[in-house]
Amino acid sequence: MRVSPYYFLPEMPKGLEELVELALDLRWSWSHTADVLWERMDPELWEQTRNPWLILQTVAEERLKELAADKAFTDQLKKQIEAHHTALETPGWFKQEGLREKVGNIAYFSMEFGLSEALPIYSGGLGVLAGDLLKTANDLDMPVIGIGLLYQQGYFRQMLDAEGNQREFFPFNNPNQLPLTPVRDKKGKWLLVRVRLPGRDLRLQVWQAIVGRVRLYLMDSNNPLNTPPDQGITSELYGGGREMRLQQEMVLGIGGCRILQKLGIDADIYHLNEGHAAFAVLERAHAFAAANGCGFQEALAATRTGNLFTTHTPVEAGFDRFSPELMRQHLSEYCDEIGITVDELMALGRVDADNAGELFNMAYLATRACGAINGVSRLHGKVSRRIFQPLFPDWPRDEVPASHVTNGVHIPSWCSNEAGDFWNRTCQLPAKEGDDASAGSGDHIENEEFWALRSSGRQQLVHYARKKLARQLAVTGAPHEEVENASSVLDPNILTLCFARRFAEYKRPNLLLTDRDRLARIVSDTKRPVQLIIAGKAHPRDDKGKAMIREWTTFIRRYRLHSRVVFLSDYDMQLAQQLVRGADVWINTPRRPWEACGTSGMKVLFNGGLNLSELDGWWAGAYDPETGWALGDGKEHDSDPAWDLAEAKELYDLLENRVIPEFYDRGPHGIPQRWVTRMRASICRMAPRFSSERMLREYTERHYIPLAAAFRRRTDNGGRVAQEVEAWRKAVKQHWPELHFGNMEVEERENRLHFSVQVYLDELGPDAIHVELYADALDDNGDTCIRMTCEEKLAGAVNGYIYTASVPDTRPTEDYTPRIVPNHPDAFVPLETHQILWFK
Repeated sequence: MRVSPYYFLPEMPKGLEELVELALDLRWSWSHTADVLWERMDPELWEQTRNPWLILQTVAEERLKELAADKAFTDQLKKQIEAHHTALETPGWFKQEGLREKVGNIAYFSMEFGLSEALPIYSGGLGVLAGDLLKTANDLDMPVIGIGLLYQQGYFRQMLDAEGNQREFFPFNNPNQLPLTPVRDKKGKWLLVRVRLPGRDLRLQVWQAIVGRVRLYLMDSNNPLNTPPDQGITSELYGGGREMRLQQEMVLGIGGCRILQKLGIDADIYHLNEGHAAFAVLERAHAFAAANGCGFQEALAATRTGNLFTTHTPVEAGFDRFSPELMRQHLSEYCDEIGITVDELMALGRVDADNAGELFNMAYLATRACGAINGVSRLHGKVSRRIFQPLFPDWPRDEVPASHVTNGVHIPSWCSNEAGDFWNRTCQLPAKEGDDASAGSGDHIENEEFWALRSSGRQQLVHYARKKLARQLAVTGAPHEEVENASSVLDPNILTLCFARRFAEYKRPNLLLTDRDRLARIVSDTKRPVQLIIAGKAHPRDDKGKAMIREWTTFIRRYRLHSRVVFLSDYDMQLAQQLVRGADVWINTPRRPWEACGTSGMKVLFNGGLNLSELDGWWAGAYDPETGWALGDGKEHDSDPAWDLAEAKELYDLLENRVIPEFYDRGPHGIPQRWVTRMRASICRMAPRFSSERMLREYTERHYIPLAAAFRRRTDNGGRVAQEVEAWRKAVKQHWPELHFGNMEVEERENRLHFSVQVYLDELGPDAIHVELYADALDDNGDTCIRMTCEEKLAGAVNGYIYTASVPDTRPTEDYTPRIVPNHPDAFVPLETHQILWFK
């Protein structure tokens, strides 16, 4: 008997078969045109889960027959499936520009993906960013393949008890009820990949999520052939101890690479979303070595240029580290398999390769095995250069090879239906920076339309918050009267501030509570009332974060502010969407520079909300006095209590003296003219800069295209160029200690400084190095670095030369220093070799 792959579905009546296709494609998570179908099938389940696949499994056959006989429903289904196919078949930017020839497949590795609350395998910003990237890849028609883990429990669900204590729950993710299907091989067998653990193979089942034109492959260790402990390796996102974390990262990197191999998917680019995925570079090099009969180091040199490392970590302590003992226990057999020693592997993840006690750092492995590194905002790029400075000793910090690509958000996922219709109808926003923005100025839009949009978003948020709060209170066993009163909390017409973040100390979620009396006066003002909606989770092991959540409950009760201040529990994507669509002002108060980017504030832009944020992450580069409000002085103060007090006062002052008065400064028709002017500037100036479409185009142009070109050149002809680069790198390492400078002479004439310096290169030829004249930056224009010219050989010397350069005499002679750096036309310096020699 042949069993249908959808055996867990009721039999679909004729005319409804295509519901299966719509339900399994996560395009419904941002293209809401088909929502009416799922809502008609089961309104309550749709509201609670937003999971069409679950609705199809639970709907009664009798109900399906009714819908099949409903012409209005079947006509709507036909319309939706036609629109769905049109969207999938219409070429996007990537194909239209002919970029497929320049960049092949792009494998995107991430520990978490936030695509929808119906697929709960994410915890926060890192995962939501990964989900937005996959959605945008579909929109742009880019050949991106997502690689991740299917967690049996995912991240925890939060409930607050009557005292405001966070309680954590881990509901089981039944894969059959998630919008996923098993991946099968050519023979129809469930695809399995294996990862070697001490004394055994870990067998990983592979599932597939469809994201429009993009595929996301998820590995699941819950296989009966694995031992019970091994079945739990993919049980929980960011759960367990260091051993489970190491095992999960082996699965992500090594197992993820093997999925691509088994499916026959060749990728030019391996994009590592954080250091969690760094083991992929090892397996990629191993596969190349096996296919081309070369050593591991040559294979790593061949594949390195196709690897991109994006870091989201703003402090060095945030990187994953593992003890030498744990690494030896889990990776000794794998090292034997790929042809290196454990010590050679450990050296890739240490600052000091010879320090046997130094922990193995996954970010260091990624840095040493990738062709490019980027942070996720301009400020974070600067912070990343400081973090990675130890790997490039003696190099100026500005030359540490860490750039930035500022994150962006997927507009259709975070923009309300009303806001999306509004902007499509009125602004026609440019797709990216540099496009013609004349149609996106918004000058032709009446203030009434702007204000109507903002008011609608606020009203919908208040309606949603009331319903959610009532359910939240009922679950805790609150008195019936209190649950009933939830239906009248908040006011759809007053200034609504939102703060939603992970409750961690560095995010300072309780900065607003510094002066509780003052905050109570602000929200209780009868003439200019304010309301505040709070949401956020604390890590299960973060007692300080949990205590901060309790403080909000205490504050609300002590000052009897239940109608003005609401804490909504279980912050997830669905709640986040409601908050960013309804907030008048989005507040963010991290300690600079500990917020690498922070994308939630970007999401309010497209819904007419404004930002009041610390000058950190994206806001440090985006802030404009005409578009929002800034907190802080743009400097770093660490965890200084005195500075926290000063910033809290500044925050209250901003609210009382600028934000609130501007909101309530109404014209004759009840419209706050200055506020609407700020809204107009915020959306029309900033939206193009902070969309994920701009982000992914920037990744393509700045990284994917040049890295793919370098990767193809290095891997052609069995990696011949890579072998040349590796031979050069070894020669540089061997002879560098013997390189030295001789005398230097400086002559001033004709308003220029003429430098001449003697250089001795041991066994290296002049083609293997560059001699440069360097001067530190005097302003924001950057440092000065001038290539010196090899003029002649030094008499009687082996590989001794005279190098010269000339510069304007606008700076003192002592500002300039000659230096020697490695050089090869196909090498990435200093990523592949960090030697540098300064004249002393």
